[in-house]
Amino acid sequence: MAESVTPVSAIMHDVAQQTFPPGTLYVVATPIGNVGDITLRALHVLNLVDAVACEDTRNTRQLLSRYGLNKPLIAAHQHNEREIADKLIARLQAGERIALVSDAGTPAVSDPGARIVDAVRAAKLPVTPLPGASAALAALSASGLVNDQFHFVGFLPSKAGQRDTVLHGLTQATATMIFYEAPHRIEETVAALASVFEPQRQIVFARELSKLFEEMHRCALSDALSWLGADANHQKGEFVLLVEGVATDIDTQQAEAERILTILLEECSVRQAAVLAARITGKKKNALYDRALEIKASSSDDSQLA
Repeated sequence: MAESVTPVSAIMHDVAQQTFPPGTLYVVATPIGNVGDITLRALHVLNLVDAVACEDTRNTRQLLSRYGLNKPLIAAHQHNEREIADKLIARLQAGERIALVSDAGTPAVSDPGARIVDAVRAAKLPVTPLPGASAALAALSASGLVNDQFHFVGFLPSKAGQRDTVLHGLTQATATMIFYEAPHRIEETVAALASVFEPQRQIVFARELSKLFEEMHRCALSDALSWLGADANHQKGEFVLLVEGVATDIDTQQAEAERILTILLEECSVRQAAVLAARITGKKKNALYDRALEIKASSSDDSQLA
C-alpha cells in the first residue's frame, strides 16, 4: 500500500503551531534562483513578521510578490548596516518581529547582514536562523570532490595584488576551497587560480545554480581557461568555484597503495594482492582486501560494458 502524501496545507498548519517569539530577528534564506527553493517555514515567517530588512527593496518586493506577500521593507545593505542596526534594535525592543534577507541565498554569507546580526546579539536580543538555499553548499554537494573539510573564501579582493596574497596564503590548505565570482571577473580570477595552484588540481565551475541555464563543469586547473574560452556562455552568470585542496601525506599514501594494489590484481588473486600490498605499504591487510574487491568488481563491470 502506497504511503499517503501529507498535503502542504497540513505541514503549514504544523508550522503555524510552532512558536515564533516577538522581539526576534529572523535570518531567512531565500532562493538563489528558482523560486521553488523556499522553505515552508520561511514563507510562514515572512508572512508573520512586521517588516523585512533586505539588501535591495526592489528585488525583495518582487520576490515576496511571487508568494503573494506584501510587507514593509527596510533597506539594509553594506553601506548602511551599522546605521540601520540601531533602528532595527529599537523596533525589536518594542516587540516587533523582523526578517533579515539578502537578494539571494543565506544572509551574512558573502552578503550584507553580519554586522546587523552582531549588533542585535550585542543588544541581548534573540536571532533565529531559518536555513535554506546556499550556493556554496549546493555546489559542494554536487562537485564530487571527496573531502571531509571545506574552506569558504567567498569573493576574492578585486585588486590583483591583494587577491594574489590571499591565494598564496591558501596554497597549503587541505580543505576544498569555495569561491564566489561575478561574470565580469571570472576569467581573471581563474587565471589567478591557475597561476598559484598546481595545474593538476581539480576545479569545479558551478554556474547559474538552480536557474534555467545551470551548468557544472569539472576539470584540471590546467584546462580551466580553455573551457572558459570554448563558449561565450561559459563566462555568463554568477559562479561558485571549487578548488581541490593540496593532497595530504595520507592522500598520497592512499593513492600509492591503490596504484600498487591495481598492478598486483593484474597477476594475483584478491587475497594475494592484499597480502603483498600490505607488506609493501605497511597498510592494514583487511582494508586493502576490501578495496581490492571493489577494484576487481569495478573492473569486471567495465569489461561487461565494453
